[in-house]
Amino acid sequence: MVWISNPVSRLSGRILPPGDKSCSHRALMFAALASGRSVISGLLEGDDVLRTGEACRALGANVKQIAPYTWEVIGTGGYSQPDDRIDFGNSGTGSRLMMGAMAGFPIRVDLTGDESLRSRPMARVLDPLKSMGADVKGEDPDRLPLTLIGSSDLQAIDYTPPHASAQVKSAILLAGLNAKGTTIVREARKTRDHTERMLEGFGIELTQEAVGEGQNISIVGGQSLTPVDFTVPGDPSSAAFLFAAGMISPDADVTIEGIMTNPTRAGLLKLAYDMAELEDLERHTISGEEVVTVRVTGSGRVKRAIPGQELTAAMIDEFPIYAVLAAFAEGETRITGAEELRVKESDRITATVNMLRANGVEADELPDGFVIQGCNGKVPGGGVVDTMHDHRIAMSALIMGTASQEPVGVDDIAMIATSYPEFFQHMRTLGADIREA
Repeated sequence: MVWISNPVSRLSGRILPPGDKSCSHRALMFAALASGRSVISGLLEGDDVLRTGEACRALGANVKQIAPYTWEVIGTGGYSQPDDRIDFGNSGTGSRLMMGAMAGFPIRVDLTGDESLRSRPMARVLDPLKSMGADVKGEDPDRLPLTLIGSSDLQAIDYTPPHASAQVKSAILLAGLNAKGTTIVREARKTRDHTERMLEGFGIELTQEAVGEGQNISIVGGQSLTPVDFTVPGDPSSAAFLFAAGMISPDADVTIEGIMTNPTRAGLLKLAYDMAELEDLERHTISGEEVVTVRVTGSGRVKRAIPGQELTAAMIDEFPIYAVLAAFAEGETRITGAEELRVKESDRITATVNMLRANGVEADELPDGFVIQGCNGKVPGGGVVDTMHDHRIAMSALIMGTASQEPVGVDDIAMIATSYPEFFQHMRTLGADIREA
């Protein structure tokens, strides 16, 4: 089944993006680890996050929706033995972070996921957890399905991840909560810091020491989480599709409310101010995170802007839609230092380059990035994109089709619901023409 995005002459409207996916995952699992009642408002109700909620319920917490986007979690202070295996669907964040959280309890948990998740590497998380005292059983210790065997006798470690990864860092810190001693994670390049911020919000003490472009994070084992009421800020990754659509539109007046500006996440938003006409309308704070309302106006002229290494980690999930912006710009865009893209929902370097090539854009892979020759506003379009079961590739291609010369098709849209269930509704509100072929 192919879905087609047709070019339109104008996009306009005002949209509140869904709650942040990363914060939503963490809010559920941290509340489940606390003792008592937490209320989470603005939760992203995509499939990935709901899988995390189901996992928390299977591990002993009472998790239920009490209003639209508002959930109550009654935690028991830890995780208990589940009755059945836990299926994380497509959720890499949920599965990897919860492996860390589960590792510190004496439970044996069978874990699986969908075809895409079962193809994604897990050793980067499991290897440090095994060095702390957890165990793993399975035909392939680097892939789901597998069995995680936790321990109440975890030992703290001092660990330097070989690649910048917020998921690896977070899993180790969560395991460190129940380890004996002080667990230290040394990052050569700072990654998104939602785990650190939100653990502190749930009453956990940790220390962060800046070291060059990176940091050292330390957490003392034996601490307990305190239940809280938490409001999830707007997801900058979802908002990126909205402001990018406005940036490439021939006639745009698009306003996006409440985008989280956390510096470890909002790299593309920061870069976008150099690429098109963006105006800040309002800034305020939600649950310790600054959010901004942004208006995008103009005639679709996108200037070339290449992120430095300091922004790469802060926009790692936005590279597919950034590549679309680069295709509409003028000149060559060369991205390096983004090898993490190889181990996302798909190999996003290959998937992104293929998406552009299928629609007439000259693009080439690099081992850790890509090279794109900009079309100066005239992306040919006309192709059907193999999304490789990746929601961000699908949405990026559909955004490209709103301003390309010919329509752009995608081979699958089902996985978009994992992160942005309101995507099609929001795009219709702005005036996009996306329909089943």
